[in-house]
Amino acid sequence: MTTWTSDELTRIGSAEELQIAPRRRDGSLAPQRTIWVVRHGGDLYVRSVNGRDSAWFRGTQVQHQGHIRAGGVSKDVTLADAGEDVGEDLDAAYRDKYSRYPASIVGSVMRPQARAATLKLVPR
Repeated sequence: MTTWTSDELTRIGSAEELQIAPRRRDGSLAPQRTIWVVRHGGDLYVRSVNGRDSAWFRGTQVQHQGHIRAGGVSKDVTLADAGEDVGEDLDAAYRDKYSRYPASIVGSVMRPQARAATLKLVPR
């Protein structure tokens, strides 16, 4: 299994936003979507504010692969279900990283529907 380098973790984890493009059935990339990204330990995570029914999130469930760009890093990734055990830690990571935004905006990534649509980005 491939892991993030320290430099990649720092650059992507520090980036304000991340562009994600899920891989389609035919192997091509869907249009990029700009989202927030947080780092927790040696891992990177994203959430769909609109939950699992969001078009871009549904696209991630086709191949569970995609491509990301953030902080000058461009990388193919596996899009893995994050599981429920990191929910509280990721809420804290989102609050810390994006605290300059109004609570109503930051809170949108902590709603149950967003938490249920959390993906771990695994480098390939």
